[in-house]
Amino acid sequence: MFTLAEVASLNDIQPTYRILKPWWDVFMDYLAVVMLMVAIFAGTMQLTKDQVVCLPVLQSTVNSKAQPSTSGKADFTTVETTTGRKTNLDFQQYVFINQMCYHLALPWYSKYFPYLVLIHTIILIVSSNFWFKYPKTCSKIEHFVSILGKCFESPWTTKALSETACEDSEENKQRLTGAQSLPKYVSTSSDEGSPSASTPMITKSGFKFSADKPMIEVPSVTILDKKDGEQAKALFEKVRKFRAHVEDSDLIYKLYVGQTVIKTVKFIFILCYTANFVNTISFEHICNPKVEHLIGYTQFECTHNMAYMLKKLLISYISLICVYGFICLYTLFWLFRIPLKEYSFEKVREESSFSDIPDVKNDFAFLLHMVDQYDQLYSKRFGVFLSEVSENKLREISLNHEWTFEKLRQHVSRNAQDKQELHLFMLSGVPDAVFDLTDLDVLKLELIPEAKIPAKISQMTNLQELHLCHCPAKVEQTAFSFLRDHLRCLHVKFTDVAEIPAWVYLLKNLRELYLIGNLNSENNKMIGLESLRELRHLKILHVKSNLTKIPPNITDVAPHLTKLVIHNDGTKLVVLNSLKKMTNVAELELQNCELERIPHAIFSLSNLQELDLKSNSIRTIEEIISFQHLKRLTCLKLWHNKIVNIPSSITHIKNLESLYLSNNKLESLPTAVFSLQKLRCLDVSYNSIALIPVEIGLLQNLQHFHITGNKIDILPKQLFKCVKLRTLNLGQNSITSIPDKISQLLQLTHLELKGNCLDRLPATLGQCQLLRKSGLVVEDHLFDALPSEVKEVLNQDTSIPFANGI
Repeated sequence: MFTLAEVASLNDIQPTYRILKPWWDVFMDYLAVVMLMVAIFAGTMQLTKDQVVCLPVLQSTVNSKAQPSTSGKADFTTVETTTGRKTNLDFQQYVFINQMCYHLALPWYSKYFPYLVLIHTIILIVSSNFWFKYPKTCSKIEHFVSILGKCFESPWTTKALSETACEDSEENKQRLTGAQSLPKYVSTSSDEGSPSASTPMITKSGFKFSADKPMIEVPSVTILDKKDGEQAKALFEKVRKFRAHVEDSDLIYKLYVGQTVIKTVKFIFILCYTANFVNTISFEHICNPKVEHLIGYTQFECTHNMAYMLKKLLISYISLICVYGFICLYTLFWLFRIPLKEYSFEKVREESSFSDIPDVKNDFAFLLHMVDQYDQLYSKRFGVFLSEVSENKLREISLNHEWTFEKLRQHVSRNAQDKQELHLFMLSGVPDAVFDLTDLDVLKLELIPEAKIPAKISQMTNLQELHLCHCPAKVEQTAFSFLRDHLRCLHVKFTDVAEIPAWVYLLKNLRELYLIGNLNSENNKMIGLESLRELRHLKILHVKSNLTKIPPNITDVAPHLTKLVIHNDGTKLVVLNSLKKMTNVAELELQNCELERIPHAIFSLSNLQELDLKSNSIRTIEEIISFQHLKRLTCLKLWHNKIVNIPSSITHIKNLESLYLSNNKLESLPTAVFSLQKLRCLDVSYNSIALIPVEIGLLQNLQHFHITGNKIDILPKQLFKCVKLRTLNLGQNSITSIPDKISQLLQLTHLELKGNCLDRLPATLGQCQLLRKSGLVVEDHLFDALPSEVKEVLNQDTSIPFANGI
């Protein structure tokens, strides 16, 4: 036989699983233990005391009576009387009969009742705990119990719930103080869907404050240390992955229902057959062993000495089974009374500020329902880790703990415009200390999905430029009011138009707007540029996208737009008629738009001063004659195209000051170019030009000449008549010598000669008063070959103020 400890071990479940055992499972476990004790007690008694005692049933005999004497005389012979029954059986025969009648006369249920109870009880125990053992479910349950325990004991849970408990008091306090200090605007909630301590009530007439409750001092909450914060963040990640893993099936629910049904069917089966056999257990039994040839008797009357005790134990067992069965029926009623594959955190949402706790389903929901039968506090504390608001708060605390004011100050740099700039990349949010950098000019936020701009930004009085790169930032009302009045330049890089914050279109004092992203996908057909009409002070609009046409809505900002830039990333820009409406545009850039000719719509822009058609597919520019109507055009950039020649009609652009024709397929420079007397900058680099015409000497105002990467071998002396030259790029050609007349270029500050066939440099370079070694781009051996006095002049460290460049 098994010992009680060995059998009870079948019911041992890890103590941590107790939170998944409701009261009925616990009660049924105790009932199963009692049934085990009944089985073991009955089995032990049967092993030690179970036996039958049999006696033969004698045949009826006729008592011998004295016969009357024929002589009529009395017979005085003494008759001996018997005082018992003589069976003529010895001890061995009694043992033999007892053994045979134990197996023949005793009912099977009396003999095997303890073992049946033991088997049934073991089956019930296995059915109660099979879902803890089955590999497909036990792994999920073990993971769930582990996460639940860590979430329950996490310091972050305590902190989050403590803040919730103090929320009402803090809200009233901040509203009272806010109403006194902010008469017009107050900051809105930084967490959508939940009330905040500084959230105004917006009405048609403006902002209305509510301060019905008295101001209460809010106790400060201890900030988590770094270790606790890291553990909490790891828990959030585990909960997210576990939810995704468990919510896709309902195996645990089905298995629990299945084992409960098995226990109910088992109860009905046990009750049915046990009720029939309860009366078969009796004290007296008649035995007919059919061994009269050995014993001499045909029938025996036997007694079962364990009958009384077994019958009492059987009645007790039936009572236990009935109670067990009623609990099984209640369990089935609970399983099908409500949808256990759905779980709502509605009460938790009502009691806390975490209004975004999602409802869960399938096995995840079922496990939470089981936990609620143990203690609902577990689900409440677990809900904290399902809330994105809670996770964002944790990230915010960890972020502020890591990014202190001193650390942020170390990341501040100066950009090309000599402005103080801070670039934050791939953070969980915007640290609060950022808004203490009051002298910051430029703030760049990149890949920060939960960026929130609070009212503290109003301290940054120098901030005029903001970059949002894949960063749909949310702003509070006070912060928006500040940005609306102070922000001058905004860069927004996005993948979907929905990432562009709606408040961008309300920045009435914005001067420059840069939009970089895909505007031609199916999801972005309805570009929201019609809202730009509110940007009444917008002067510069930069769109880097893949448009097939300029959206008609962009003309809403045409009256006050002075610069329009479209970088199209190689997508062909077809429709350009809307450009005609943009009469005030002074600078227009249509780069990488696959244009094959100069668009005719451009010729209607009477105020146009600078045109840039870089990186297109323009082959001919015969339409350039129409530029004569653009009296203000001073800069024309046709670089990185496929232009073969320059038409003579270019002479009609009399006010042209800058002409960029680099990276084309030019083989010569026509004389017409040198009739542009106002030309200050000429760039024909990276073409196939073999000769610089002598007419170049006519450009007396030329200050910057770039002819790098061509086939020039001789420099005409007329080139050095352009005495105003400051920049002369002659690199990567076939020039063999530099004329001494280069000394006439007294204003020369930059000279590029690298990549030619020079043997030496003229000593007259020393007479170029403004030229220094830093502005001389040439091979080292050529520079070293210069006379020492020339090198000394070029090496002078004299601060020379540079004039306006290209």
